[in-house]
Amino acid sequence: MPATALRCRVCETQYPLDPVGVCSKCFGPLDPVYDREEQRRVVSRERIEGGPRSIWRYADLLPVAPPAEQVLPPGWTPLVKAPRLAQALGIGELWLKLDTANPTHSFKDRVVAVACAKAQEHGATTLACSSTGNLGNAVAARAAAEGLEAAILVPADLEHEKLVASAVYGPKIFAIQGSYDDCSRLTVELSFELDWAFVNVQLRSYYAEGSKTLAFEIAEHLGWELPDVVVAPIASGSMFTKVAQGFGELLERGLVEGERPRLIGAQAEGCSPVADAWASGGKVKPVRPNTIARSLAIGSPADGALAAATASSIHVTPEDEIVDNIALLAETTGVFGETAPAVTLGALRSAVRAGEIGEGDRVVLLVTGDGLKTPGLVADRLDPVVVEPDADLILDRVGGVA
Repeated sequence: MPATALRCRVCETQYPLDPVGVCSKCFGPLDPVYDREEQRRVVSRERIEGGPRSIWRYADLLPVAPPAEQVLPPGWTPLVKAPRLAQALGIGELWLKLDTANPTHSFKDRVVAVACAKAQEHGATTLACSSTGNLGNAVAARAAAEGLEAAILVPADLEHEKLVASAVYGPKIFAIQGSYDDCSRLTVELSFELDWAFVNVQLRSYYAEGSKTLAFEIAEHLGWELPDVVVAPIASGSMFTKVAQGFGELLERGLVEGERPRLIGAQAEGCSPVADAWASGGKVKPVRPNTIARSLAIGSPADGALAAATASSIHVTPEDEIVDNIALLAETTGVFGETAPAVTLGALRSAVRAGEIGEGDRVVLLVTGDGLKTPGLVADRLDPVVVEPDADLILDRVGGVA
């Protein structure tokens, strides 16, 4: 394992590789420090390609030792071309990174697997989190697979389908009468009182690193080449910034050549604190979310400032376009994404209109969650033709000849 310490992003104080989320001196976030010379010596394309078809093929670039037995391994999800959507948008080459193929159908399985490995290293028996839905699904499933207990704090008005998709694994679910930011505050408070392993509190330094594997896989799937543009959603900002970091690490370690992709961020109109900060050049100011994109409804994003500094641009998708984007993605690619990919598609469309993306660009759009978790938003698309069991009646409807 090449990680050697944790370092504060603000004051650069170093800490041992313990389950600690923030600096005790300035309360800044902690990031793993790696032995880069060792990584350059050990890591190669051939070594990676010989690894398991999961995130653990990149174990030499992660801050935890890979599990001896890989249970429910996430990652190695498809990267597929989307020619019809590319044509509709006026893009030369468009790829979709389908993290809907993960065990609980979102990218959160990646980050939870890394956090859980660290939790188990320290003997934790309960995984916990605050969640807007997908993370709760991933924590509950990971705990079930590993034989751990699970506890999840979610807003009480979360989509029913996402609650069921957590409940089936048998966790304790605490439905909080408040927003996700209330849930997040409670997990911080509870982390001082309980011996639960909160994946997005004490284990956040390790958890966040799991998102780098998205960048690693994109480059590997493209034949160790980098795309020109990656379009990704921004909620807490953690995944967005770690994807950028992942591309940087590939370049630094000589695994790819070229320039870092331009990273375009996406936020919904009803919760856009990072987009507002990027547009104004000011600080990220907390907001009260009011969006149908519940998986992105984080009004006080922990890594918002870094996301704003990382982005090439950030676009806001109007609320009244989100459902149409779900349908557009499905109708042109056969991929049913939830609201986060719909917001991301909206940002892609906006960036194309602004002239930021052209016909010569190779673009990757992250599909981070499955539409089957939020089917109610497109339920009005269901309008079947009801007929008696008679073929002639169907032929009449479609203009055939009986």
